[in-house]
Amino acid sequence: MRVSVSWLREYVDLPADLPAGDLEQALVDLGIEVESVVDLRETVTGQLVVGEVLQIEELTGFKKPIRFCRVDVGDANGTGEPQEIVCGARNFAPGDRVVVILPGGVLPGGFAIGARKTYGRNSNGMICSAKELGLGDDHSGIIVLPGDTPAKPGDDARPVVGLDDVVVELEITPDRGYALSLRGLARELSHALGVPFRDPGLAPAPGGTDTPAYPVEVRDTVGCDRFAARLVRGVDPTAATPDWMRRRLTVAGIRSISLPVDITNYVMLELGQPMHAFDADRITGPLVVRRAEAGEKLTTLDGVTRVLAAEDMVICDDTGPVSLAAVMGGETSEVVAGTTNVLFEAAHWDPAMVGRTARRHKLFSEAAKRWERGVDPALPLVAIERAVRLLTEHAGGTASDEIVDIDHVRPRTPVVLPADLPTRRIGVTYPPARVVALLEQVGCTVARGTDRLAEDPGEVGVAAGDGAALTVTPPTWRPDLTDPADLVEEVVRLDGYDRLPSVLPTAPPGRGLTWQQRRRRAISRSLAERGYVEVLAHPFVASELPDQLGLPEGDPRRRAVRLANPLSEEEPLLRTTLLGPLLGIVKRNLGRGQRDLAVYEIGAVFHPRPGAGRPPAMGVDRRPSDEELAAADAVVPDQPRHVAVVLTGDMEPAGWWGAGRAAAWADAVEAARAVLAAADIPGDRVEVRAAEYAPWHPGRCAELLVDGTVVGHAGELHPAVLAALELPRRTSAMELDLDALPAAPVAPAPVVSGFPPALIDVALVVDESVPAAQVQRALVEGAGELLEGVRLFDVYASEQLGAGRKSLAYKLTFRAPDRTLTVEEAVAARDAAVARAAERFGATLRGA
Repeated sequence: MRVSVSWLREYVDLPADLPAGDLEQALVDLGIEVESVVDLRETVTGQLVVGEVLQIEELTGFKKPIRFCRVDVGDANGTGEPQEIVCGARNFAPGDRVVVILPGGVLPGGFAIGARKTYGRNSNGMICSAKELGLGDDHSGIIVLPGDTPAKPGDDARPVVGLDDVVVELEITPDRGYALSLRGLARELSHALGVPFRDPGLAPAPGGTDTPAYPVEVRDTVGCDRFAARLVRGVDPTAATPDWMRRRLTVAGIRSISLPVDITNYVMLELGQPMHAFDADRITGPLVVRRAEAGEKLTTLDGVTRVLAAEDMVICDDTGPVSLAAVMGGETSEVVAGTTNVLFEAAHWDPAMVGRTARRHKLFSEAAKRWERGVDPALPLVAIERAVRLLTEHAGGTASDEIVDIDHVRPRTPVVLPADLPTRRIGVTYPPARVVALLEQVGCTVARGTDRLAEDPGEVGVAAGDGAALTVTPPTWRPDLTDPADLVEEVVRLDGYDRLPSVLPTAPPGRGLTWQQRRRRAISRSLAERGYVEVLAHPFVASELPDQLGLPEGDPRRRAVRLANPLSEEEPLLRTTLLGPLLGIVKRNLGRGQRDLAVYEIGAVFHPRPGAGRPPAMGVDRRPSDEELAAADAVVPDQPRHVAVVLTGDMEPAGWWGAGRAAAWADAVEAARAVLAAADIPGDRVEVRAAEYAPWHPGRCAELLVDGTVVGHAGELHPAVLAALELPRRTSAMELDLDALPAAPVAPAPVVSGFPPALIDVALVVDESVPAAQVQRALVEGAGELLEGVRLFDVYASEQLGAGRKSLAYKLTFRAPDRTLTVEEAVAARDAAVARAAERFGATLRGA
């Protein structure tokens, strides 16, 4: 929100010499974020003066109309002679007063003004438009000052056009909707600076009449608990918005449209009450306020035809909806150039309904922004009276004596606050009398208990009743004050956050990272060292993802947690596998020209707990009990940590050194082995075997087991999955459940032998369906204690081996810790290993 300090001064007596830095600090101390404080006088440097156009000569022979002007700028140019200026605007005539910047001045954006020859004439300075001065977006013509402007030629033009002000831009948090108005900000500054405040919301306003200004029926008093309206007849449709109002709207970032519409926006900024202006002659029949019927259509003021939902609130006439209530009006009833009868409407709408409607239709209007944060229900009649007075003052017309006021607003519920609660919660002494004074300062009504409260705000404690209960009724403009904790926060905020002691807690002694954290870091480092790039994906997925991944019916990964308030309705579920979002990242990078990708992620997946029910309702007035926390935790989904990788394109790039190598399913399996090795799982406890598991290709999928338990899968993704997700052929992936891995065993110190090894290679011919890992396991079992290492270094198939047969070549390393092995011992160990492989898989030595 952007607001000028001069406007604020109408409601709060800010010191005349208040520095901008002190103003900013006062707002920050109140918990209001200040984006910027801009002194408009500094945005334009040099001489910016009022000028009077004396003569205009039309220059011809150019592509666009050009005018050579002689402008009286008084003594501002040092000579008293008229200033010669070339200008292309057409909206002024001799005798008009304009705004001139003389040579040497600099406009916003660093645009320097000089004297130069252009279009064959000398031009000394520039006649300015609103856009050039940073006062608005209008660049269709220059600023022509009203005829009654008291400034004479040569006077400083800054006060005339509003460049003598200070503009504050604020970021208002969602819980402080009242601060989205001059009324709310002025009240806050009066608290911070201790200066008088004049509440425009307390201005006298006539109440509703028995005879309504216009027939209105409210059918849903939950969505709209107050509706007020008043009619103004005989308005001059040509009346223009006064310059002072247009300037204030422009500073606030609101475009001037027409006088009735500008007045509604002006009152919204002033009081915080959004309003709407109807052309009464374009309404057919009585107005009805109701919920929309699903599928109803309304063309809003932005020209978009919107299909309404049953939760939306609408204002209707006999033709149907004419306004999307609290969000945006409709085209059929808007104020137009010939409007003479204006019906002002000010209501109070349900904030939750408005927020959902605005998000559903992607209409984040200034009105909706205020409604979803909460608006004072006591304001409608005050706002209508203010709007009616402004309209009749500047456009004439007659305000009807009849006023609609349908009021179903419920009174605020009192909050019981122990007087000593702020002291107990914060650790700073807040005497009960001080607590009462601060709460009354923000408009609360406080009913004191029977115990005597300290009369002196500085008095520590009371004679009796430090813990006396206060019954606090929050004001109508503070819907955020609903619990004792909210009132405690107000006490602390108004008393000053700077009073809170800054005490750093003593860090408890610890043992560093847990073994799970060390494991995850080791895994991440291992994958990164192998060329994988870590990514962090959002955990939200679309409902159709299980079908895209080809998950069969009954697969537990199809049961996902649905978010009650998702960031996007297109992705309302929490992921049950890392592969969905990870494949989306791969697709996005492929679309941006990356062809060779190897990415990984370590993150949580979410599995619902069937029959868990709902968590217990827990307030903010006390710490939840252990039983409540346990019950809430029982509803929280299981969140095991997984690691996943996806590869596509070249694993080794081609170049002058060779042809390179494409990523394949074996790389995904090797990535899984690397993860298990980094997790300190011994290789003899790991088993890799063929499997069928979506979304992998059934013929190129491996499952990984640790101590006989499946912990993950790796391989090439199914062609149907790749087609559904528009990914390249042969894309491979791996996913492991890290929480399913056992803790790493204590690693014994390695035994280093000083005796030489015996190296023997064996090539075994087996059926092509036999996994190489199982053959290797058989060799290890058969070789006995003398085997120090085994490594597969070749896989070979040919017609000579026979159909359905393959050759697996292993390098065996034998070594004894206490002696040099003889040839006979090494050969015997090799033969024992081969015999075990032959016994288990029918393996034969190649060439034997």
